[in-house]
Amino acid sequence: MSLTAKEVQPAAPWWAVLIQGISALIIGILLITNTAMTTIVLVQFIGIYWLISGIFSIVSIFLDNTAWGLKLISGILGILAGIVVMQHPLWSPLVVGKVIVIILGLEGLLIGIVNIIQAFKGGGWGIGLLGVLSIIFGIILLSNSWIATFSLPLVLGMFAIIMGIVTIVASFRLR
Repeated sequence: MSLTAKEVQPAAPWWAVLIQGISALIIGILLITNTAMTTIVLVQFIGIYWLISGIFSIVSIFLDNTAWGLKLISGILGILAGIVVMQHPLWSPLVVGKVIVIILGLEGLLIGIVNIIQAFKGGGWGIGLLGVLSIIFGIILLSNSWIATFSLPLVLGMFAIIMGIVTIVASFRLR
């Protein structure tokens, strides 16, 4: 039995995908045109999310006490991070951005090492080349972390614009 296009239901309605695409496009444009203020507002939303997530993590201990230690630690860290971000709106984008850049740099190093090991185990020269590029990317991020932190909103803005356009087009294809 084969399904026709009318019988297959999309995961989300087309208009919800359209709203998501328009939102990404607006955020991307704001990140490029008004970088500082948009970054401050987005980091404040992240702080609110961390605070609420931390509260829910601690409340979930009383509903299901499996892994209560991890839930407690993540809850406390989420609440503290949320409070710090909301209390210091001007310097928290720098700290959050710097932490993201450091994590991406370390991730680039680790992925590069794993890819090079896979290349020597018979994965091919392509995976080895990607490993070398990942290591170079990680080193660049870690050695110039402040420059990367300041350019992060612009890079995210460009990605948001591209993904917003792609999502808008996909929403009309779903329709």
